This record gives sequence, structure tokens and C-alpha cells, in this order.
Amino acid sequence: MLVVGGSAAGLAAALQLGRQRRSVIVVDAGEPRNAPAAHMHSYPGHEGVAPGAFLDIAREEVRSYAVEVLTGTVVDVGRAEDDRFTVELADGHRLTARRVIAATGLVDELPDIEGVAEHWGRDVIHCPFCHGFEVRDQRLVQIVTHPMGLHPAGLFRQLTDRLTLVLHGGVAAEIPELEALRHAGVDVVDARVRRLVTGEDGHVQAIELETGERVEADAVVVGARFRVRAAPFAALGLEPVEHPSGLGEVVGTDPTGETSVPGLYAAGNVTDPSQQVLHAAANGSRVGATVSFSLAAEDIAAAARPSAAESHWDGRYAGGPTWSGEPNGALVDEVGGLAPGRALDVGAGEGGDAIWLAERGWRVTASDVSRQALDHVGALATGRGLEVQPLHADAGDRQPFASGAFDLVTVHYVPIPRSPDDRGVHNLLDAVAPGGTLLFVTHDLAPLRAGSTGHRQRPGIDPDAFVRPDDLVAVLAEAPGWEIEVHEKRPRRGGAGSPHVDDLVLRARRRG
Repeated sequence: MLVVGGSAAGLAAALQLGRQRRSVIVVDAGEPRNAPAAHMHSYPGHEGVAPGAFLDIAREEVRSYAVEVLTGTVVDVGRAEDDRFTVELADGHRLTARRVIAATGLVDELPDIEGVAEHWGRDVIHCPFCHGFEVRDQRLVQIVTHPMGLHPAGLFRQLTDRLTLVLHGGVAAEIPELEALRHAGVDVVDARVRRLVTGEDGHVQAIELETGERVEADAVVVGARFRVRAAPFAALGLEPVEHPSGLGEVVGTDPTGETSVPGLYAAGNVTDPSQQVLHAAANGSRVGATVSFSLAAEDIAAAARPSAAESHWDGRYAGGPTWSGEPNGALVDEVGGLAPGRALDVGAGEGGDAIWLAERGWRVTASDVSRQALDHVGALATGRGLEVQPLHADAGDRQPFASGAFDLVTVHYVPIPRSPDDRGVHNLLDAVAPGGTLLFVTHDLAPLRAGSTGHRQRPGIDPDAFVRPDDLVAVLAEAPGWEIEVHEKRPRRGGAGSPHVDDLVLRARRRG
């Protein structure tokens, strides 16, 4: 399941789908419509919160359900032969999905007046509900460029008794609506605007008309036109439709949120430019729910309960070797001195760790979500005269491993889904026998997030959507009978090929 756009609508849809145990990737270009604004309003529980802070909270919430949020730009969405969607990102990476939700939003196209764009979202506003209260009782100048520009005038007149309408274009000065506003105490100026005048403090001080006259202003209202971000879906035949206001286009949908393209849904401002953050989130949540019903109905008809993780990793292991087959360096360092016993290799992959352990006398169970991987490990073990027990399991499922059965549980670079109840973490801890050891190794996430020192986010994988060392540490701190022996960052060495430089190594022992 793919969501294009990671603001309120897209994240709300992803949250619904993630809670239905669907595999969801959100691709976000980082261009929210309200980015210029310092605060968002009219959203109970989030009143006055900065838009960026709201998105940080929402991303962490969806990631807690193993939803991946990737930074990137979708440039094209098409169809594969199996009727799935193919999604191409600007960096060349490709994704596939059974359903796609377009939550790409829109772009405000501002009047070509000097200073408007520079002050947009601060001293220049457009919505009385978004920012009207913050300019109450101030000198407010509304620049009218279209008949729909008169629509919010009555609301701004309620917020201040110092409202001036300037008829920059598109509206005749003699219409009845303007006469009613004049009668209600609103000044109306029939003139074109040359520019906004900024004071020494950097804020708007006035507007300057083409006549040279100035109208003092503490804030300015303009009505933007809008353009929906629908270009990535053009190859599917999606065509935006004219909005009734005449100010732009929107993506049309049926009551479920599905567009004219089967399987392609839309939510948020891309369907309705009037939506504030609250409405966009509500719309996204509803569309996410209807997509969940659609997927469930399809799975019932096929008598299937598919695991997206299994399908993905089966595909990875179906071809030639993905990694070197050598053991991971941290395993050799941390386990080499332990007496052999029963070992569980979670996410065994191509089997390098499982084979190394078996060669040293460990009784190994190799666990993986991919049957292709387990077949590969089994063939490798047989070829070397070793015995490795396969276990087809997902570490995030209900009781995937035998409780207290292993003297060593080792996990290297495995994307175990996160969940608010930390099920994946508890499954790992529960599998360790009294006196046994848990070894959890992952890549250092800082360069993956920041894209620094030559690194970038691994295509198609959001590390924060999966169990992190910090998740384990938090649970271990509350778990009686456990001792953290190693928790450190160290240079990565040996084992599977990887561009990542550092490992985070966590080793904990369950007291006997």
C-alpha cells in the first residue's frame, strides 16, 4: 500500500492502514501547503502547534505501526502486468503497491504583486479560520482579485472594525455585495495594488496602489488560485476537474475516495482546497478505512491473508546471492567466547550467521519470514553436513518463537515491525532462556536519517519504522532479571556487504 504525500491527510490514511496490519509506505516530498505558517489552528488537541511539530508527532505515531515514511518525490505512477501499481521516484527507485492514495495536496498560486509571496503565511493570509483570530482588531487590507474573494469578507469584518477592501481586479465596484459591505462600515477602494510596503521591523506596514497612494495595514488578505499536484498520476489517465469556484482544479472522487482510476484513491486538499488540517486528517482517515475494506474484500475473495514482508523478501532471495554469506562481524566478536548451546538466528537471510554458529557446535534454529531464504539456508547447511532447523516466522507475530528455549537469540539488521505494545521486542526477550544472551545489531541510524557523510536513506526502507535499540533498552529497563552488558556504537566490520559505516550493538543477558 502506497501513500503519496506525507502531511495530515496522507499520514491519517497511513495510520488507519497500519493499524489494520497492512504494509504501508508513505513517500513525502516535504512540501506541505502550510509550511510558511508559524502555527496551525482550529484542530482540538493541536491548537497553535507549529506545522512541522505536528508532522513530527504524526510521523512517529505511524512509524509505531511499522509504516515507513520515506523522503522522496514520486514522478510517475503506472500499472504492472499483474494490475499492481508501479511507482517511480525521482532518485530512480521503484516501488509497487496494490492500492495508491494521492494525498499530494495543492500549490497556492499568489497574485503577482510585489511582496505578497515574501510575506505569505505570516503577514499575508487567506483564511479567516486559519489565521483570522491572530489579526483581530488590526488594520486589515483585503486585496480582491476574483469574485470569490468577497466570500470571506464578512468573516474578516467580524474580526476587525478596520477592514479595507481593495478591488485589484475581477470585481465591479457597483455590485450589491460591495454596497452591503460599505453600509456595514467596510472601506472599499477601487484601485490596483503595486506592492506591499515593509517597515523596518520586517513586517507589512502598508500597501501601495498604482496611483502612489498608500493604505496602512498590519496584515493583508489575498485569495490565491490553486493547482493540484496530480502530474505523477497522468499516465494512469487521471484528469483533474474544474473546482466550482473557478479558482483551480481538484481531483474528483466517489464517496469512498476512489478516483476514476480503479485502485487509485485521493484525500485531503487535492480533493478539496477548503480543508484545514483537521478536515484533511479526517478525510485521510476515512479514505484509509475504505481502502482497508477494499483490500480485505479482495483478500477474502482470493482466500488469502498475504504477508507483504514475506512477498518482499521472497523476491529478494529468489535470484542470486544478495550478501556474501559470511558471518556478521559483531556476531563473531560477541559470541565467539560463549559456550555452544541452543541458538535462534532471527532473520537468518542467506544463512551466514546460522552456518557459522552451527560449525561451532551450536544447535541452530534459523528463522525468517521468507521461505526462499530458509530453503537457501537449508541447502547451504546440507551441503556442509550441518543441521540447521528452519522456522518460518515473523518476529512481529503472536508468539512466533518458543518461550525460554534459546541460550542465544541473535538479530542482525532485521526489519522487525514496531508496534505500540512493543510486541516484537517482547517476542525476542521471551525467547531467551534463563542465563541466555540476546544480541541485537543494527546500522547506526543517524547518517541514514540525515543523509550526511555520503550516506542517504536506504531506498525503500525507513529505519524508524522498525524496532530500534532504544526500543529494546526501554523495555529492558522495566524487565526484571535482565542486564545490559554492551550498548555501544562501533565501526562495522566483515560480514554482509553494506555501505553503512557504524553498527549499534546491544547485548543483554537474562539472569539464571
